[in-house]
Amino acid sequence: MLRTLYAKLAVGLVLLFVTIGLLYALISTTATKYYLQEVNQSFNKGLARNLVADRNLVEEGRLNQEALKETFRQYMVINPSIEIYLLDLEGKILSYSADPGKVKRNHVSLGPISAFLEGSEEYPLLGDDPRSHDGQKAFSVTPVPTSAHPEGYLYVVLRGEEFDSVDKMVRESYFLRLSGWAVVVSLGLGLLVGLIVLRLLTRRLHRLSSLMASFHQSNFNSHQPYLLEQKQPSDEVDRLGLTFDQMAEHIQQQLEQLKEQDSLRRKLVAQVSHDLRTPLASMLGYLESLELKGETMAKTERQEYTAIALRQARRLSRQVAELFELASLDARETQPHCEPFAAAELVQDVVQKYQLRAEQQQIQLTMNPPPALPFVYADIGLTERVLENLIENAFTHTGEGGRIELDLSVEQNGVAIAVKDTGCGISPEELPHIFDPFYQSAKKRVSGQHAGLGLAIAKRIVTLQQGEIRVDSTPDNGSIFRFILPLVQG
Repeated sequence: MLRTLYAKLAVGLVLLFVTIGLLYALISTTATKYYLQEVNQSFNKGLARNLVADRNLVEEGRLNQEALKETFRQYMVINPSIEIYLLDLEGKILSYSADPGKVKRNHVSLGPISAFLEGSEEYPLLGDDPRSHDGQKAFSVTPVPTSAHPEGYLYVVLRGEEFDSVDKMVRESYFLRLSGWAVVVSLGLGLLVGLIVLRLLTRRLHRLSSLMASFHQSNFNSHQPYLLEQKQPSDEVDRLGLTFDQMAEHIQQQLEQLKEQDSLRRKLVAQVSHDLRTPLASMLGYLESLELKGETMAKTERQEYTAIALRQARRLSRQVAELFELASLDARETQPHCEPFAAAELVQDVVQKYQLRAEQQQIQLTMNPPPALPFVYADIGLTERVLENLIENAFTHTGEGGRIELDLSVEQNGVAIAVKDTGCGISPEELPHIFDPFYQSAKKRVSGQHAGLGLAIAKRIVTLQQGEIRVDSTPDNGSIFRFILPLVQG
């Protein structure tokens, strides 16, 4: 039932108003009661003394019992709102003007009486009510017959039982009922206004909740913005709505990326299966031929079949190794161990290692003399792997009589190593995908070459070392792969 914020706030507001109403009634009743007692006691504090003087209750230093009884009788008729009691010095009730059947005490506490006679100004000062076992009321008291020689006290309860009966009747009268209804109506109107204000305040939260539910029900595909206009959030609700809009857009972008990644994963699996199946099938075919016809084949033919099977096995092994290497780099299992070193020396060593292959393929492999270079801060082994992959890629796409040049230079954020070739180049539409794993250009698909991972591995390694790699190429004019290694921080 209380599932919405508005319902909970409404119930809380109702309880608050009911509590305020009850507290108001309690406080106003108590305050009025004590106020009337204070006014009554302050106004009639000399009533007991005046009774003794006006009614001639003391004659020749003695209390006139006959005059006292007549006073009791007259005041029960003339002023029934007060009750008069005669006490001894111990507070024992000796006689009184009230109905004998309703007096429940035979003793009155002397503490309040002593405080009153000492002139206490803290009104209302309440004394024991003889008509009640534990009740207290405002009073007036005076010692009799005289203050100099007291034999007892004349104790006057200012609001007797008759007064209480009339007071109760008045409280139940039309005026008090009207006052009560006025309070109830005021609280009701205040509650109604409060509920309307709460509704206005929670309206935006309700809308935001509906948008979230709709977004969830659409499986996070359809999002209706909370902020329809580009404006600054005015309060916490608007900021919450803006955060929801940003979160929904981010979720949709991530879902799109996941769909793209899933599509790429499917293509990747298909490409990996194809690239691994081709050398494996070729290797199995030649090995089966050797097994079936090996004894009848000439020695040169057997050697040729064996060489082809070994070449396909090495190709398969290289592809599997590259696949595991790329997976290790993506999972951050391979971490660079950086140290300062001279980049020119590493490039020179790698160039020397590929000179024999360059001669065999009749390709000119050179390293341009570098200028004075600062030390770079990188992993030597991983950097060598990047150079090997880029040179291998250049050899693959450069024909006989071509050139491969390595060039080093200083850039603002590090040392740049460039691998330039005079090969077939890369078309503009293929450049954005050149570092994607298993990306296969149109030329490779026509020629039947497999899609390698060398460039993807090179990019991962450079990124791990806080460097960057880029390529510039045009069809039939060669390519330039350039990667930058960070400098040693001073």
